[in-house]
Amino acid sequence: MGKYTITVNHTKYEVEAEPNVPLLWVLRDYLGLKGTKFGCGIAACGACTVHLDGSPVRSCQMQLAAIPTNSKITTIEGIAGDGLHPVQQAWIALQVPQCGYCQSGQIMTTVALLAQNPKPSDQDIDAALTGNLCRCGTYDRIRQAIHLAAQHINH
Repeated sequence: MGKYTITVNHTKYEVEAEPNVPLLWVLRDYLGLKGTKFGCGIAACGACTVHLDGSPVRSCQMQLAAIPTNSKITTIEGIAGDGLHPVQQAWIALQVPQCGYCQSGQIMTTVALLAQNPKPSDQDIDAALTGNLCRCGTYDRIRQAIHLAAQHINH
């Protein structure tokens, strides 16, 4: 058992936990941030995607002790501050989700993509979201929503 200080959504937290506990469970069980989902537990589906210093990572495999000191973690709850992020607005406008389970991971990956590539092609989108699985098959709507969000972010 150890004490760890992590910064999540601009708030510092002191967490007492085993060093090998995955970040996913710290977020959900210790901090009560339930937007990050457990999918597969082996970093294959993307449902648990969060940002670590702006880059998407799979929180189910990121051990608490492996988080670099002074890193900033952002979850789906923290991407917009007040209101909704343009990516979330595009998701709603185009009614992207069916079951919705994978969508927080899809959105987190998309936010990181648009920060790096503000006008992604369909190929860029497909490459960035490879590994973010949607059992309902909403990939076409996801792609359309990314293009819509890109228009709003860039204007």
